[in-house]
Formats: sequence, structure tokens, C-alpha cells
Amino acid sequence: MVYWHGDRPPQHRGAAFVTQLARKLSAPQAPTWRSIALGAALIPPNAYWLMQIEGVWNTGHSSCLSLMWHVIVNLLLLMVANLGIKRHAPRHALTAAELLTVYAMLTLAGAIAGRDSYQILVPVMGWAFHYATPDNEWAALFHRYLPKWLTVQDPVALEALYGGESTLYVTENWRPLVSPVLGWTAFVGLIGWVLLCANVLIRKQWTQRERLSYPIIQLPLAVIEDGGRTDFFRNRLLWIGFGIGGGIDLLNGLHYVWPHVPGIPVTYLDHNLGAFFTTKPWNAMGSIPFPIYPFAIALGFFLPLDLAFSTWFFYVVRKLQQVLGAALGMRSLPGFPYLNQQSTGAWLGLFFVVTWLGRYHVRDVMRRVFLNARDVDDADEPMPYRVAAIGFAAGFVVIGAICLRMGMSLWILPLFFGIWMMLSVSITRVRAELGPPTHELVGMNPGNLMADVVGTRRLGANNLAVFPLFWWFAGRGYRDHLMPHQLESLKMAEVLRIRTRRLAVAMTLAVVIGSLSAFWALLHLSFETGLRNVPIGHASGVWRALELRLSVPQGPVKGAGLFMVIGAMVTFGLMFLRTRFLWWPLHPAGYALSMNFGIDYIWSCLIFASIAKLLVLRFGGIKAYRRALPLAFGVILGEYVVGAGWSLLATIIKRQMYDFYFA
Repeated sequence: MVYWHGDRPPQHRGAAFVTQLARKLSAPQAPTWRSIALGAALIPPNAYWLMQIEGVWNTGHSSCLSLMWHVIVNLLLLMVANLGIKRHAPRHALTAAELLTVYAMLTLAGAIAGRDSYQILVPVMGWAFHYATPDNEWAALFHRYLPKWLTVQDPVALEALYGGESTLYVTENWRPLVSPVLGWTAFVGLIGWVLLCANVLIRKQWTQRERLSYPIIQLPLAVIEDGGRTDFFRNRLLWIGFGIGGGIDLLNGLHYVWPHVPGIPVTYLDHNLGAFFTTKPWNAMGSIPFPIYPFAIALGFFLPLDLAFSTWFFYVVRKLQQVLGAALGMRSLPGFPYLNQQSTGAWLGLFFVVTWLGRYHVRDVMRRVFLNARDVDDADEPMPYRVAAIGFAAGFVVIGAICLRMGMSLWILPLFFGIWMMLSVSITRVRAELGPPTHELVGMNPGNLMADVVGTRRLGANNLAVFPLFWWFAGRGYRDHLMPHQLESLKMAEVLRIRTRRLAVAMTLAVVIGSLSAFWALLHLSFETGLRNVPIGHASGVWRALELRLSVPQGPVKGAGLFMVIGAMVTFGLMFLRTRFLWWPLHPAGYALSMNFGIDYIWSCLIFASIAKLLVLRFGGIKAYRRALPLAFGVILGEYVVGAGWSLLATIIKRQMYDFYFA
């Protein structure tokens, strides 16, 4: 088994793995139509699974992870079945290209059905109408600004959707949903298309020139190599790790069912270090969860040491900023330390850093697009650069036309989607270079950013009313972002020498099929259970915020713009120090990640991961690190398989079971 080392220096990351694996493969493979059909067939049941455990019960949260556990379990089952087919009917066995196709399709469909995506969109579509009352005056405030063709306004369908004890499959319930379902499916299809085009334009710079490590793909690559290999299961360390991760989940699952069975507390809800800081100003730190998820520690083992260290270091810095604010009073800046603004500035700063590092590649791509430069090769891309550039521009033109029809102002469009695209590129870059187990950017909505900087009065009610409808793809958390999943699949295709033209077709189809499947799954469950009876509270929050903004228009938030600039400047400074001093241990991505709430779920796991990796490298070197990788693989697979087993059992018997990752 060949493994891929993801540590510094960046120019050597993954080089040995890529070279050795490429020599094994004699000719490029290509995805087949049967693999696309298989991926399409697996999307609906997986969408139902996700919507039941995440959307209805608020458990599981596979979609909140960079490496989704439900996708890995699907892939592992296909691999095991494929080993049997190889033995008895080798001509019909699935190839690595076919397994990759299924993986790519399931990740994209899972992102659409995810916690930060359609689990937000479906409740939002009708919430403003079902919960409008004379007291909140929503009808007078903003109903006229909401597009009828993208929302659910029929009172009969709304009562059944939010009240439950009904069914999707009667005319009065499904007919009002046809227009918004098809409209949003077209919209997300366009989103997926422009992101795929963007990935084509930037892929070679990150993958071939900078040789980024792509830590998240190491496990799926090991699983699908050569269509599955028996020696993958023969490693003793793999089974030791599997026993550790799976054993903890098995024990905790039994504890959940029978509380007298002892359990091992590992979730972020089980430990709170903030309880030890009760006096002022230290109590300003608030809750300090201390999760010890085994799979997150194992995933952190693949991260470069500087990112793992930077992430938990800046988490501590974030808490100390809160203490400083309490100690100084900060009456002149009541929002201090403006964590969300610092994080926003850091992520936008990362975009400019990444653009500067890739400026020569951007120049070459533009030469190919506008001058048809023959020395710029795009033959191995999913589409030619010129097609990707035209597709990117045309996609945004159509998206802009849709937004204008929704009622947005023309001048808002380049600002909103420009900010969103910069955040998208930065998130994708962090995933490609550093591979954090999760990356939740809470509330980092382009609309919120503009409201903070210029005030709600200047934006206008027509634009403010549309922003909540975009919360599902631009604001809630970005953990389900499509762009990094697309790029990781393209990187896997390069490593495995798989032609990507048809893979791009498969990913595009997955977005459309994933949208329809996600709508079907959550609507089916909602008409049974009732949206008012499930713990999806984000829909009410965005409409209450809109009510406040329209009732009490405000100017710019004092200090918000300043701290966005500070966040960007800290990012630039950290990157400058990294380029000047190779020993500099702090990575700007760690600062961007840790200034936002989402890192609370895993920060302490990265302490254990960085210590373990440091000790292995210090006393055993790179060879010992590579030998230890199967142990990390095993821990991840153990938790994923046993945790998925509890989740699947819960879905079948319609009763909640042990949740090994609560986020």
C-alpha cells in the first residue's frame, strides 16, 4: 500500500505517492455510464438517510464533515462487493474510475442535502408566510418583495407542511411546490456549473505547480485504488485502529440504549473547560468545549503540523480576546472583539493571497482564453479553458438574471456574488492545502457583510428580503460547499490517471439529481412529521432578523469595517512571515478558521493530533509516519462504520440512536 504524506514543504507534498501510483497504472481510465447510473441510483436513498437523521432529528451530521461518513460507508460497501466480483466475474468488476465517479456524485449530492444547504432552504421557502401574524407584521413588511415562484405561499400546503400528519403525494400539497422545487434546482445547477468552471481554471496551479497535499482524499484514494485491494484489509494496524474507533462507538451506542452500560464521553457536549473560569474577566470566555472525537484526531493526523497547531493556538487567542474585551470594558466598541468580522476579513484576505501566488497561472489561462496560446496546455482538463471561462461568465449572467427577476438591484449583484466567490475560492484552497475536518463559517453572509459596512438603509428592502432565501448557500456555515468537493474529486482523478471529461458530466448530473432527491426526502418527511416539530431553527432566525432590519433601519456597524481590515492584515502578515521564515509555525488559515465558532467542535482534537504526529516524526521520521497511517485510517473507518450502523438502525426503526458526531 502506498500512502501520501501531507506535510511541508509544499513543493514535495504528495510527490512520492503520485509518482509511485502513476507507474502502476498503464493507461488512463474513464468513468462509465454504468457508474454514473449507479451513483444516480444511490443518491435518493442517501438523501433520505441524511434528511431523517440530520434534518428531522438534528443528529449524525455527516454533511458537516469534510470527509462525509455516509459516503465513505457507501464506498467501502461497494469496495467489499467489488472484491467478490473480481474473484468470480472479473470482467464485470468496477474500476477505480467507476468507484471515484460514485464517490464524487455522492459527495456533491450529500452537500446539497446537507445541514447548511437544503435543510435550510426547505423551511425558509414557506416560513415567512406560515408564521406571518398581525403582531409581527411580516405581510406588510416584506411579503411583496418575496418571489412567488421560489417560495411556498399556499395556506393549505403550508399547514400540512409545517403541521405534519399528512402526505406529499396529494395534489393540494405537491402542486404548490413544483415551481420552487424546479426553480431552486435550476439555480443550484447553475451554482454547481460556475464552481466547476472555476475549478477547471485554477486546478493546475494548486495541483501541479504548488503540489498541494489534499489531506481529505487520502482515505478514499486508499479505498478505491485498483477498484479495491485485499491487502488494504490485511494491515494489522488498520484493524487495531478500527477496533479503537469502532469499539468506542459500539460501547457508547450500548450506553445510549442501556444507560447502565458504561460509556466514554467524547463529544463537545461532554466536557466544558469554561466551567472552571467563573470570575471576571475570565468568565467572558464562555463555554470552552473540549471534544475528543477519535475520528477527528485521526483526520487531524493527516494535517500539516503548522495548520493543526495554528488552529488550536488561534482558538486560545480568540478566547483571550474575549477576556481582554471584558477587562477593558470596550464601551467605545461594544462589539469587540468582532470575531465574525475578523474571520470575514481573514477569509477575504486569503483570497488575495491565493490570487497573488497564482498570478502567473492566471496570466497563462487568460492567454489561452483570449489569444489561444499554444504553449498553455489544457488537454487534460475536464473542459478547455476557453469553454470554462465562457461557461463561468455565462453562468453568472443567468444567475444574475434570475436574481433581477427575484427583485434584487443590479448594483448589488457583483458585490454579493463577488464576495461569495472570494469566500468559495478561499474555502476550497484551505481544503486543498490543509484539509481541516470541518470548516463552519457561521453567519458569513455577503449580505451581512454589506449591511455591516454600509448599513441596512442603503441596501434597500428589496435586497434585504432576498438575502434570507440565499442563506442555504451563502451564509449559514459553508460546510456543505460544492467547490472543494469538486476539486478533490478532480485531484483524485489526476492521481489515478482518470480522464475527467465524463467525470465532469457525472458531477453536473449529481447536482441536479441531488437537488431533486433532497427536496423529495425532506418534503416527504416534513409532511409526515411537520416542520414545526423538527429542530430546524435557522429559518425563523433569518426572518426575525429581516423583521428587525426593516422595522429599525440602521447605518454601518461601528468598528465592523475596521476589524475586517484587521483580519485581512493579520492574514497578510502571517503569510509574509511564512514566506520569509521557513520555521514560522503559524498559518493564516488557522487564524481564519478559529476566529469563527465552527472550530469549537474539533479544536481540542487537533491538539492530540498535532502532538501524536510531532512525536512520530520526531522519534521515527517519515517512515514511521507512513507506517502509522493505516492506524489513522482504521480509527476513522471504525467510527464511520459503527456510527453509520447506529444511524442506519435508527432510520429503519424510526427511533434516535447514538450520535457519534454531534455538531
